[in-house]
Amino acid sequence: MTFMKIASLFLLIFFFAACKNKPVKVVGSDDGYYTCSMHTQVMLHAPGKCPICGMKLIFVKNSKQKENDNIVLSVEQMKLGNIHVDTIHNNMQGNQILLTATLNFDQSRVATISSRVMGRIDKLYFKNIGDYVNKGDKLYELYSEDLNNAKKEYLLAIQKKASMDNSIIDFDEIIRSAKNKLLLWGLTVSEIQHLASAKETGFTTSIYSNASGYITSLDVKEGDYIAEGGTIVHLANLSSLWVEAQVYNSELSTIDKNAIAEVQVGQKKFNGKVEFVNSELNPDSRINLLRVTIANTDGKLKPGMPAYLTLTNPKQNMLSLPIDAVLRDAKGATVWLMTGKDTFKNRMVETGMETGNRIEIISGLKDGDIVVITGAYLLNSEYIFKNGADPMAGMKM
Repeated sequence: MTFMKIASLFLLIFFFAACKNKPVKVVGSDDGYYTCSMHTQVMLHAPGKCPICGMKLIFVKNSKQKENDNIVLSVEQMKLGNIHVDTIHNNMQGNQILLTATLNFDQSRVATISSRVMGRIDKLYFKNIGDYVNKGDKLYELYSEDLNNAKKEYLLAIQKKASMDNSIIDFDEIIRSAKNKLLLWGLTVSEIQHLASAKETGFTTSIYSNASGYITSLDVKEGDYIAEGGTIVHLANLSSLWVEAQVYNSELSTIDKNAIAEVQVGQKKFNGKVEFVNSELNPDSRINLLRVTIANTDGKLKPGMPAYLTLTNPKQNMLSLPIDAVLRDAKGATVWLMTGKDTFKNRMVETGMETGNRIEIISGLKDGDIVVITGAYLLNSEYIFKNGADPMAGMKM
């Protein structure tokens, strides 16, 4: 290849590279200019073909865009850019939010059974996590010196009343005091009656459950010594369960506490209501906790099961737009408003909840405004190209 051919090829490559990166601008008319619908950086004073792609140039009239922030498009640009507008009106809208959740114990139905007196666990009647305990079932046998001494005091008071003059000492009051101590330490009325009739304290004392539920934790074993107030067992009543879902902070504003809650576990669906939203945000994950309570009448639901939580907010009268009509970035949200024939102006708006493919407009627009619903991104690019600045620059709500 000769030197002249190499030089010509280099110049040709340089020309096309320059066309792609720099505007081809040869404007000489005050009325307007010719441009390419595909390469808007081409701005020529005479009709012809695009030097980049060869398409026929179109004529664009000059306007005072920089003065009023409007942008005017030709009919050809409207068609090629697929620019469509619509008049917005107030209408009734609601939204649905789908969250992943987990079933958990209803902590308001979890009972803790603890020892009321110090002693040794001689026998446990329930030894497995998950066992069901009915109210009134015998839980364990307790050997306690303090409890045995209290029993003896009660029997002694009964004996003294029978053998001594009650007018000198009020044995009825002593008996009542001894009986109340036994009741406070866990004996039942029937056990105290049996003690009075048998007149024997026995070696150990049977302790009965005062609640029903499944054992979720067992904190002692046979032979352990337990202090007064020491925990024996935790019982969970599963007649109702908590459905707990994690919600991002950005989603909280779209959740109505009066929303209808539908919980799906496997193929089954349950209705409930939002009962709790944690007021404290987790600083590490930036998420919050939302809770719904559901009934577990047949007992087939278990804590730990995965679930889906659907929240349906009540419908309300609002302005809304297709999501693609709203341009959003770190500065905020804007839409393109039609202000005249083929003339558009950028407007900042405040957005609200999203439902399906629509988004709520809280402020910035009014009923009857004509808004660009498709092609908003192309209008934004055209404005930046012609004015050298983002239309959102300097905007405030």
